[in-house]
Amino acid sequence: MGLAFSIDTPLKVARYGISSVLSLSDDTLLEQMRAHYSLQHQLPYTPILPDQQDYRARRVTAYLNLVDELVNGQMRALGQQEFTPDSDLSKYFTLLPDTSPLQALYMRMLQTTDAEQKLALQQELRRHLVPGSIDVNIMTKLDKINYSKSGTPLPSEFSDALAALRGFALSTVQAAVVFSAGMNMRLYGYLEQFPCFLPDAAGNFAKRIIIKVSDYRSALVQGKILAKKGLWVSEFRIESGLNCGGHAFATDGYLLGPILEEFKQNRQALRSELHELFCAALAGRDLPAPSEVPVQRITVQGGIGTAQEHTFLQQYYGVDATGWGTPFLLVPEASTVDAPTLQQLANARAEDLYLSRISPLGVPFNALRGTSGEQLKYARAEHGKPGSPCVKKHLVSSSEFTAEPICTASRKFQRRKLEQLQSLGLAPETYRAEAAKIVEKECLCEGLANSAMLLYDIGKKAASHAVTICPGPNLAYFSGIFKLQEMVDHIYGRFNALNQVYRPHMFINELRLYVDYWKNKKAEQLDTLTDKQEKYLQSFWQNLLAGIAYYKKLIPAIFADELDGQIGMFDELLEAEHQLLAARLAKETAL
Repeated sequence: MGLAFSIDTPLKVARYGISSVLSLSDDTLLEQMRAHYSLQHQLPYTPILPDQQDYRARRVTAYLNLVDELVNGQMRALGQQEFTPDSDLSKYFTLLPDTSPLQALYMRMLQTTDAEQKLALQQELRRHLVPGSIDVNIMTKLDKINYSKSGTPLPSEFSDALAALRGFALSTVQAAVVFSAGMNMRLYGYLEQFPCFLPDAAGNFAKRIIIKVSDYRSALVQGKILAKKGLWVSEFRIESGLNCGGHAFATDGYLLGPILEEFKQNRQALRSELHELFCAALAGRDLPAPSEVPVQRITVQGGIGTAQEHTFLQQYYGVDATGWGTPFLLVPEASTVDAPTLQQLANARAEDLYLSRISPLGVPFNALRGTSGEQLKYARAEHGKPGSPCVKKHLVSSSEFTAEPICTASRKFQRRKLEQLQSLGLAPETYRAEAAKIVEKECLCEGLANSAMLLYDIGKKAASHAVTICPGPNLAYFSGIFKLQEMVDHIYGRFNALNQVYRPHMFINELRLYVDYWKNKKAEQLDTLTDKQEKYLQSFWQNLLAGIAYYKKLIPAIFADELDGQIGMFDELLEAEHQLLAARLAKETAL
């Protein structure tokens, strides 16, 4: 969900029992939001300035503590409300799925006519009010070393990711940290220093660990690394490699269905193996192990769009929950999107959503065309000033021109890179193509944060802030702006938020993205293909065909009583298979 888009989502939805994740990548944004909400709620506010000791971690802690305080206040107020049709108290229960025992109890209360019995049921409902979790995200790749005023590197605990973790660990929130974008051994080692990640005597955790993974092997490897440190992964969050928002970490052609199947078959073995390592590590630290195996959830997200898909994933694969991100960008009650960008999202078609190269990290990035961030980027280039001023420096990665890494979207990098390109004496067409790749990089630190600046009128020059946004391809099937109740009802099959555009099953949508990804990779490497690249493309191709074969067998389970659905999905699988075979044949002919 980027930086700003869910930065204050807990303040919007936690009181309804809905959990959400906010990013800790941008401490400046966290500090600005703390100032904004402190003023709004007339609470004391003392700025934490960049020249103060450990300011990054302290900003994280201060903002999370404020959010925790405000959410707890909301819950107290909620418990004192009456069960009127338009109250937040009633909304809490009407948002629940129809299968929820609490919703059944709520409906029973509404139908009860005896005053004393009705009051007793209302008190029982109030006792079950639980806020949604205020979870946080740390993108493990964003872990630059920071420097003192004199230019000396600070100790490793002051790096971006470690400072963010420390800020979360020292906060009052009892929630989870979500690690995404792969392993960071320094970060994982730092977890050991905080008792809040260790179980108490009853096996409960003050703060939990969630790892976002792309496949089973990643879960096993990372889970074992942490278990050997006496740290328990409370949830493996499986995300589609390409059918997701933000940075896209493609697998080697492994599709979501087969990945979920591997988790389904090995879930208990994974939990048992990790538990054995976990207990041994705790014993080695003279710490008691929980009497029972701790809970370990398996969840999935990325491209889910219908109640049928949501239910199938839970029932067939046994996942504990599904995650929905992109559709909630269209829900102002849940996400923080400025009005112009919100309208762009509401009107976006499939061709407006693309897998871009705009990320300075060099990782494919799902983006929306025509944003104000994109317009500003190209306007700067046309006026002879390509690149962005680099203020926050969270995405610095290149040491090509400087001893200290700089960002490839920065003015400093792009000016030098273009000068280098000009010195090569390339043909005009080749130069233009290579120059376009350089100026395509976009300042995500500012672009992904500016929506909150605009929406809340934060900063003296809020009107000049340009926005970048990162919806997944699934947005193409949702048009309009929705209420929270409508989007939640859509998830549970009580409302239809889809537009009239034909929407294939989520597995087909992801398959098509992977077929296109493979074809583009093949086209890029064909002229200079090495043996290593050839093996990679071949393995990728074989994995896609294996995924198609798996889905062919799965069709009756997906569309149990829908013959048209079975025929349609089978034809779509044949089409993808034909594309792969034709593209492979064309490649062999060319060679």
